[in-house]
Amino acid sequence: MMNSPLKSDSAHWDAVYQQHGNASGKPVGVSWYRPHLERSLHWISQMTAGDTSARIIDVGTGESSLADDLLARGYHTLTLLDLSATALAHVRTRLEARFGAAACAGVLCRAGDVTQLALPESGFDLWHDRAVLHFLTDPAQRAAYVAQANRCVRPGGHLIVATFAPDGPQQCSQLDVKRYSAAELAALLAPGFETVASEREIHTTPSGAQQAFQWLIARRC
Repeated sequence: MMNSPLKSDSAHWDAVYQQHGNASGKPVGVSWYRPHLERSLHWISQMTAGDTSARIIDVGTGESSLADDLLARGYHTLTLLDLSATALAHVRTRLEARFGAAACAGVLCRAGDVTQLALPESGFDLWHDRAVLHFLTDPAQRAAYVAQANRCVRPGGHLIVATFAPDGPQQCSQLDVKRYSAAELAALLAPGFETVASEREIHTTPSGAQQAFQWLIARRC
C-alpha cells in the first residue's frame, strides 16, 4: 500500500526548516546544504544550452540557493516545489529582497508532494531533483514520481537527478533512503528517459562529513 506522505512529511520538513532554516541565504544546519549547487548549475546550463527562457522545475527546492543563481544567470521561468511551505516562504522572501518582486514574477512556488500535485503536461523543459527521489522508499511512490516526470517533461526535454550513491548514507533527517547506482537510476527512468550522462559527487556537509551522491542526466524520449 502506498504511503500518504503529504500530511506527515510536510509536517516533518516544516519542522526541519523551522529549526534550521533562515531567510538570510547563509549556511543552515542541514546536511545537504551547499552555498552554491555547482553540479546542478553546470548540468542545467548544458542541458538548456544556455537558453534562459527554459521552463525549469526544481523538485525539493528546500532553502537552496539554486533559484538565486538561476535568476542571476537570467533564467526567469522557474517552478520551485517542496513539501515544506516554510522553506518556500523563506526562499520567496530572500529572492524578492535580492532581486525585487518584478524580477521574481516568473517564479512559482508550489508546496506539496511531487507524486501527487497536479502539474502541467509537457510543462517543463527541464526537471531538476537533488536529493528528493532517494526519500521515496515505497515502490508505488517511485512509480508515481516517474509517471509524473514522464508526463511533465516535454519530449526532448531533460531530467537531472541526484540521489545517494550505493556507498552513501542509509538515512537522512531521521528518514530511511533508497540508494542508487547510475544503472539503477537509468533502469528506474526507462523507457521514458534515455541516459545522457552520469557522475558521482562527494558532497561535504556543513559539519565536515562526506556523502557520496550519484547523478544521472537523461533526455525525455
